[in-house]
Amino acid sequence: MDTVTHALSGALLARAICVRAPLPRLAGPVGGEEGRFSAPWDGRPGGLAPWQAVVVGTLAAAFPDLDFVVAWAGEMAYLRHHRGVTHSLLLAPLWAALLALVASRWFATTRAQAGGWKSVYVIALAAILIHIAGDWITQFGTMMLAPLSDARFGLGAVFIIDLVFTGLLLAGLALAALLPRRRWPAVAGLVAVCGWVVLAWDARQDAIDIGQRHADRAGIVAPRIEVMPRPASPFNWTVSVFDGERYHVADVNTRRTAPLVAGLHDGFVRRLSAPYLPASMASWQVLPKFGDGAPAWVRDVWQHEAMATFRWFAAAPVLVQALDRPAAGGGSERCAVFGDLRFSFPGRGEAPFRYGLCLNGDGPATLVTLDGDELRPV
Repeated sequence: MDTVTHALSGALLARAICVRAPLPRLAGPVGGEEGRFSAPWDGRPGGLAPWQAVVVGTLAAAFPDLDFVVAWAGEMAYLRHHRGVTHSLLLAPLWAALLALVASRWFATTRAQAGGWKSVYVIALAAILIHIAGDWITQFGTMMLAPLSDARFGLGAVFIIDLVFTGLLLAGLALAALLPRRRWPAVAGLVAVCGWVVLAWDARQDAIDIGQRHADRAGIVAPRIEVMPRPASPFNWTVSVFDGERYHVADVNTRRTAPLVAGLHDGFVRRLSAPYLPASMASWQVLPKFGDGAPAWVRDVWQHEAMATFRWFAAAPVLVQALDRPAAGGGSERCAVFGDLRFSFPGRGEAPFRYGLCLNGDGPATLVTLDGDELRPV
């Protein structure tokens, strides 16, 4: 999920937890003492003001994406550690405590009543957890048990940028702003996005069924089926059926009964969605994992120790380019680059995360990425 959507989800969750105090009313004498009255509970944790809660929720929900700094250590480090320790359920209480201490001190300097760091902690922890949940529903997944395990967990139901999902969060926040003394608008917004995820998950099951039916028709034994959510609709999917050597791939819409026609003058969303055909009309493309007739050294590249991180990362790796060319110092240089089908779909330009190696005879191998049409050392 993109960072803006994460931030909005944290803001909406904070708004659901913390609401503006209702208009004052007398609640009756306390302890029978004349002149003393009990104040009605205002629904706020520790007296935290709603604007403070929203600020904390927004920043805390964006916080885990600060792990982009690992890219400074290199592209393989980014693949290995992105959505790692800052996205861990095990470490979330620690991150929330640190954020709560910082935020409560800042609120104190503004002379705003924050109710102490514990009240801020509640919001910060909830916002970090909703960030983790937002990444979990995508296919990229998140390492929830880091640093004890690098296993990625992902529901794989929602595309990484979902405008409807984001729009529902914005609508919930707007309605909550119009009704500041009511909790239900924020809760309704959260329920709506949960419903959207359930809808996408149900479509995912349909996409898996489409893949299984194709495997049965093609006589593929023990297929590995990957279904990949695509933009513009929760019903747009790329279905991949792996038979051990080749991927059978089709772009389908699980609800469509007729093709969607889109011309050059149609809207962007319609043009982006048009390539996804009804299941009955699916066009299955066969992509050999190691290329069609590729030489044996391509497999050597894939099994090389320098490719260990990419092998761990890629869910549906496929050869993108293989070159056997003269080396600068004589001899030959053999380069093979692999991509991941998760990140390549109709309407997208250059796909990210395309990595490989150049083998230089007895010399050291060079880790490379495909940048446009050029190989660039990593």
